[in-house]
Amino acid sequence: MNTRVIVDPITVEVLNNAFMSIAEEMGGTLVRTSYSTNIKERKDCSCAIFNVKGETIAQAEHIPVHLGSMLGIISEIKKKYPLEKMSPGDMFVANDPYNGGGTHLPDITIAAPVFFNNEVVAFVANIAHHSDVGGRVPGSMSGDSTSIFQEGLRIPPVRIVEKGELQQDILDIILLNCRTDFERTGDIIAQIAANTIGSERLADIMNKYGKNITLSGMEELLDYGERKMRAGLLALPDGEYEFTDYMDDDGVDIGKKLVIKVKLVLSEDTIYLDFTGSSKQAKGAINVVENALKATVYYALKAIIDPSLPPNGGFYRPISIYAPEGTIVNPVPPASVGGRTDTCQRIADVVFGAMSNLVPKQVMAGCNSAVQTVVLSGKDERTGKFFVYPESLGGGFGARYNKDGLDGVHVHITNSSNLPIECLENEYPILVDRYEIRNDSGGAGKYRGGLGFRRDYLILQETSFSSHGDRQKFAPWGLFGGKQGDTGRFVINPGTHKEYVLPSGKMSGVELGKGDILSAQTAGSGGFGDPLERDVKLVFDDVINEKVSLENAKRLYGVVIDIDKKKVDIEATNELRERESH
Repeated sequence: MNTRVIVDPITVEVLNNAFMSIAEEMGGTLVRTSYSTNIKERKDCSCAIFNVKGETIAQAEHIPVHLGSMLGIISEIKKKYPLEKMSPGDMFVANDPYNGGGTHLPDITIAAPVFFNNEVVAFVANIAHHSDVGGRVPGSMSGDSTSIFQEGLRIPPVRIVEKGELQQDILDIILLNCRTDFERTGDIIAQIAANTIGSERLADIMNKYGKNITLSGMEELLDYGERKMRAGLLALPDGEYEFTDYMDDDGVDIGKKLVIKVKLVLSEDTIYLDFTGSSKQAKGAINVVENALKATVYYALKAIIDPSLPPNGGFYRPISIYAPEGTIVNPVPPASVGGRTDTCQRIADVVFGAMSNLVPKQVMAGCNSAVQTVVLSGKDERTGKFFVYPESLGGGFGARYNKDGLDGVHVHITNSSNLPIECLENEYPILVDRYEIRNDSGGAGKYRGGLGFRRDYLILQETSFSSHGDRQKFAPWGLFGGKQGDTGRFVINPGTHKEYVLPSGKMSGVELGKGDILSAQTAGSGGFGDPLERDVKLVFDDVINEKVSLENAKRLYGVVIDIDKKKVDIEATNELRERESH
C-alpha cells in the first residue's frame, strides 16, 4: 500500500519527463520492431502509462483517439483479473469496444501490470492499428458494415503472456481469424516488446526514487493537470454554447445526413458537454462508443483551452459528458463502429465550432475531418500471399485567426503520417500515378483554409477496394466570414469514359481491374475572416504556387493578376475590392 508523501515541484517535473520519455521509448520500440506498413511506416500506434486505478499518467504524442481504446482497458482487465491474481511478466490483450475497453476492432491493445517488490504499482499499455482482424471485408473497418459481428474478431481482456511466457493458444485464435497472419504475429510480438521496455523503465524509476515518491509524483501530476484545466476554465465566461454539424451518410442509407450536436455549459471551473440532439445510432459503421467520445472531447478541450496541459487524466476531472444511449455518439451493441474515426473527427469539429464565439483566437475553422480511409486488398500475384493495404488520408487543416491552414495533413484525433510511395510500391501491387495538392480546395478567407490532396492509385492486378470517409457532401465550414472548403470524393478512372464517382465515402467490395485508377481526393478546410481582407501578396503567392486559381483570386479575393507579367494589377484590384465590399 502506498503512503502519499509530499514531492517537491522539481522532482514532479523530473518524474513527468521520465514518464513521457518511457512512453516515447515504448512507441519507438513498437515502430522499429513491427512488421506492417501501417505501424512501422505510418506510426498508427500509441503508448501510455496508467496508475493502478487506470488513470492516464502519460500518453506519448501519437494518436489522440487511441486514448479511448486504452482508457477502458485497465478497468476491464481488473473486472476479470484482480490485482492479486496477476504475476510479474503477465500481459493482457483486448480490442472489443463493448467488452474490452476498445473503440474499433483493428485497434488491438496490450497492457501489462508493472510490479515493484511483488506489488502491482502501475500499468503500461500500447495500442496498434492492425491492417486486418478478420470480418466480412479485408481491413476490418468498412463504413457500410451493419453489425460489429461483421467487423472482425472480438477480443475481451485475456492473458496473452503469463509470467513472461507467450500463450500460443491465445495467439493462434487471433491469427486464425486474420487474413494476414504473418504480419499480425510480428506486430503483436512488437507490442509485447514495447510493454517489456516500459515495465523495465518504470521499475528503474521506482528503484531510483523509491515507490512512495514515484507514486506520489503520479498523484501530484494528476492534481496539477486538474488545477491547470480548472484555471483555464475559470478564465472563460460562464454560459451555454451550441454547434451542429452533419455526417454525409452512414454508408447504408446513402444520402441520409446524420446530425452531430453539442451544447457546452461553462460554470466557473467546470465544463459540461451534452450531445442530446445527435442522430440515433447509425445503421452503418460510424458509431462512436463512450471511450472514443471521451478521448475526442479531451483532445479538443486540451487543444482549445490549454495545449500545455500535461497529457494525463487529471485534466479530465472538471469535464462532464452526456450522450444519450442509442445515439451515434453512444451506441448499444451490436452497432458497428469500424469507421468511428469519421464521427470522432466531426465531434472535434463541433466542439471547436461551439467554442468559436467564446475564444476565437484559440480555435480553427472546419477541417477535412473525414480522414478518408483507403483499403486495397487481394492475393499478390508476385508472392502468392494475401495483402491488405490500409491508409487514412489527411487533408486541409482549418484556418486560424492569424494563420492559413496547413495543407495535406492529418487533423484532430488522428496523427499518423502518409505511407511513403516507395514503401507502398515495394510492398503492394500498386503504383502511385499522381500525388498532388488540390488547387482551390481550401476555403477563402483573410486566412485561407488548408488544401486537400489527390492521390491516384494505379492498380496492377485484380484488387478489392473498401473505405470509410466523409466530408464528401457537407463541406468544412469557415469562420467569421471565411468560406467553406471543397469536399472530397473517390473517383474510379477519372477523366476517362469509364469515370465513376462513388456515391458515398463508405463502401466495400468495389472490384478494380488491372489498369484501373482509384483517385482519392480529400477535402480542404474552411477559411477564417473576410477574403477581401487577405493580403494581396499572399493571394498572388497562392496563384503562383498553384494553390488558388487565377479565376478564384479575382472572384473570391478581389485580386486581379496579370499572369503574363506575373504581377498584381493594383488599380484594378482596389477598384474591384471597393465594389465587392459594398
